[in-house]
Amino acid sequence: MVDVSAKAVTAREASAAGQVLLHAEAVAALRGGNVPKGDALGVARLAGIQAVKRTPELIPLAHPIAVHAVEVDLEVVDTGVRITATVRTADRTGIEMEALTAVSVAALALVDMVKAVDKHARITDVRVTAKSGGRSGDWHE
Repeated sequence: MVDVSAKAVTAREASAAGQVLLHAEAVAALRGGNVPKGDALGVARLAGIQAVKRTPELIPLAHPIAVHAVEVDLEVVDTGVRITATVRTADRTGIEMEALTAVSVAALALVDMVKAVDKHARITDVRVTAKSGGRSGDWHE
């Protein structure tokens, strides 16, 4: 692990996004609330939030960070579901990995929830979209 003990504690925020591409039948099932396993969007949102707290267990060499806020949003669109996550902390290192983990695990949970309707669901375009705080300053796509 990188030694961050000499770094100052600063307010930090990171956002990430991704999408799950789905066939029209799966999109219709999500919009109609007819997914066989239940509330797919709610389960995926909760999975993303829970994943943030597990990031140091999942990503080797990631620092345990005190997470102060997490927002995970899922938007059903004609091609599938767009997922965004924003994570906030006041700590010595960035929180980008937590935002990426939230989006990735929310996407995985969504695929699990809709696999009976769409066996070809595809996770794409997972990326950091913005970060602020810390020595490197602010950035957004």
